[in-house]
Amino acid sequence: MRSIYYWSTTFRMDSTKVDFIKTHRIQRLYIRYFDVVNHPQKGLVPNATVVFESKIPQALEIVPTIFIVNGCMDENLRGLADKILKRVLQMNETHDILNVKEFQIDCDWTLRTRKKYFDFLGELRQLAKQHGIGLSATIRLHQLSHPEPPVDKGVLMMYNTGDFTDINCHHPILDMKDAAPYLKDLKSYELPLSSAYPLYRWKILFRNKNYKGIIHQEGELPVLPGDSIVIRQPGMQEIMAAKAAVSGCKAEANREIILFDLTQFNITRFHPNDYEKIFNQ
Repeated sequence: MRSIYYWSTTFRMDSTKVDFIKTHRIQRLYIRYFDVVNHPQKGLVPNATVVFESKIPQALEIVPTIFIVNGCMDENLRGLADKILKRVLQMNETHDILNVKEFQIDCDWTLRTRKKYFDFLGELRQLAKQHGIGLSATIRLHQLSHPEPPVDKGVLMMYNTGDFTDINCHHPILDMKDAAPYLKDLKSYELPLSSAYPLYRWKILFRNKNYKGIIHQEGELPVLPGDSIVIRQPGMQEIMAAKAAVSGCKAEANREIILFDLTQFNITRFHPNDYEKIFNQ
């Protein structure tokens, strides 16, 4: 299956995005609906909810995706699963999003927060099942050595493998030298997996070789004389090496390939034949 994430706060489909979906026969679109953050006064609340300026292409299966800040796992989670599910169902109804068979939780949980996170997922999965909807979760490389979360499937995130705050780390988004040690646990990982691969780039600002921030748009951060702006982005060689490494450990994890993510830049930086190479088995 061919899939792609949509991670912007505004859902806007222009002709470039529509053509990419048609040309590469994309079947499933993972849309980030909102984040869950810990507000100092209000507690756990939704944040940065996506604004739909375009209609959802009806031929696509939609997977609503919710990012939860790991720090939320330190708080009282009572009622959170129910609130998230109700909000997802309400957004689906409001925006006529009909073809939803699954939704996804994205959280960079750790050993310390694992139990609370897994308990939360178990509750959410049972609630979603009552509506005929499955639950998936993202799996980061460092999480492969932990027990599988109580969900129907996972998405292995083959990116963010290095330290982007280190000016000497030239491939922080994807470097198989960093990723390879984690993949030894992939062969024995029992949760059904899909795999996600990166198309994006980072513009990173360094001052005196010290990390100052990622520049998402011009003028976002002050740039002083002597500052360095470096571009970090994976090439086709890195992406194909990652795909081959996953196939070598667990071929079925590449039955669904998900690209991250659907933006004008990401879907035009390679030749169409290159995207086909990523998608093809």
